[in-house]
Amino acid sequence: MDSPKPKDQQLTKKPRAATANVAKKSAKPRARRPKSLYTPAEVHEIFRRFAVQRPEPKGELEHINAFTLLVAVVLSAQATDAGVNKATRPLFAIADTPQKMLALGEEKVGEYIRTIGLWRAKARNVVALSEALIRDHGGEVPDDLDALVKLPGVGRKTANVVLNMAFGHHTMAVDTHILRIGNRLGLAPGKTPEQVEAGLVRIIPDEYMRHAHHWLILHGRYVCKARKPDCPNCVIADICKAKEKTTSIPAPLVPVAPLEDPGQ
Repeated sequence: MDSPKPKDQQLTKKPRAATANVAKKSAKPRARRPKSLYTPAEVHEIFRRFAVQRPEPKGELEHINAFTLLVAVVLSAQATDAGVNKATRPLFAIADTPQKMLALGEEKVGEYIRTIGLWRAKARNVVALSEALIRDHGGEVPDDLDALVKLPGVGRKTANVVLNMAFGHHTMAVDTHILRIGNRLGLAPGKTPEQVEAGLVRIIPDEYMRHAHHWLILHGRYVCKARKPDCPNCVIADICKAKEKTTSIPAPLVPVAPLEDPGQ
């Protein structure tokens, strides 16, 4: 017969078991990442059609170089592209570098962009980011996400737009249109822009990533509109799994004009 174990050994085991049980009870299940409703083949076909419809999609913010693109995107928050373009045409004619923008000063920049929402804060940010570019990056717009988001007034979406349009990175800049489409279609469901961004980057074939965010923005702006989707003019109506869709017959797959009315 085995001799009974000393009490000190018995006491050391019970707390361990109790601790393990408490840990199991307190552990929360990991939140599952929402999955796309579409197969890889369906995703590929969606973007193939977008590529046929708009072979070379262009952003609608007018700019001269990487710096003016950065400024235009910063100014476009809570404003229309048409409104930003109207204000920046005369501004960029005299200030198309960080040095010129800084020399112009906050008050003068504000006079040019007074018609844009939140113009005071934006004028302050434009001058501050110009100063930061000169001080930290030799007057050049950095080709790096972490460096861009450290600039005044620059968030992740703005940085992704600049990286994509100015430097050709395969980024996904999630604006209100893409956030809506990602969830409405079930293409990349997510509660935040970051979640939708991660979902889209994960499922979109690399061959289409260069223009993917432009295709999605234009689709959301002109077809899959917020209030009333224009399903009869949708080239992916047969693939779309949105509950709101009104037809499963796709629109004819033909190229559209490079630029549509930016005031919509």
